Amino acid sequence: MLQSARKLKGFAIAATDGDIGKVTDIYFDDQKWAIRYFVVDTGGWLTGRKVLISPISIQEVDWERHSVRVALTRQQIKASPGIDTEQPVSRQQEAEFYRHYDYPLYWTGPLLWGFGAFPPLGDLLHRGGAPAEDMGDETDLDHEDSHLRSSNEVIGYDIRETNDLIGHVEDFLFDSRDWSIRFMIVNTRQWWPGKHVMISPQLIQEVNWPSRQVVVNVTREAVENSLEYDPAHPPAEDDSADLYRRFDKPPDKT
Repeated sequence: MLQSARKLKGFAIAATDGDIGKVTDIYFDDQKWAIRYFVVDTGGWLTGRKVLISPISIQEVDWERHSVRVALTRQQIKASPGIDTEQPVSRQQEAEFYRHYDYPLYWTGPLLWGFGAFPPLGDLLHRGGAPAEDMGDETDLDHEDSHLRSSNEVIGYDIRETNDLIGHVEDFLFDSRDWSIRFMIVNTRQWWPGKHVMISPQLIQEVNWPSRQVVVNVTREAVENSLEYDPAHPPAEDDSADLYRRFDKPPDKT
């Protein structure tokens, strides 16, 4: 099932022993295009501190009640490493976060979540944490970039093909099973009023972060023929094959 990343903002997060706070932002990985963290404002509970919560910890998402239950205690979250969510998160900070929760490192393996295609919560719950050999290699972290991006920041970026402005990023659609981002929602109102179309991240040629632009390897005419997004009828996962046929690209095999 595909879900809107933008709609996750405001979701309530509950630990096993009480409420934590509400989601204010999403951090995603711009290499494998997957949601890696929720930024959660803890409000008065931790005097306004913001904490990171990984999809690895999620037990259940109630999409109708806008709530998420995680397999963590409030004390675990309180003792988690302090990370300034207003600044870029380094790989060293991520490694410290993962050590705190005994999570396997997602960036050390070939698959979306390291050595698995899905967040390994079930396995962790049964084993009581990951054994050392599954944690991954943390060497040379000083020279490894994190590749995390804020959805609050990227929503609003211009979308361009080589020469023409196509529109701007309005949202992301992600797979609620593995948390991979399947589509960008592009608002084309600058040249095609009222239209919202879907473009796969695999069609991105370059992201120019300083100029806040996303360059896509498709023509303006191809965008006109792309799948239109209707929030009242969100697309199914099978629609990705149709989108690739329209762009004359191979289907996404991730």
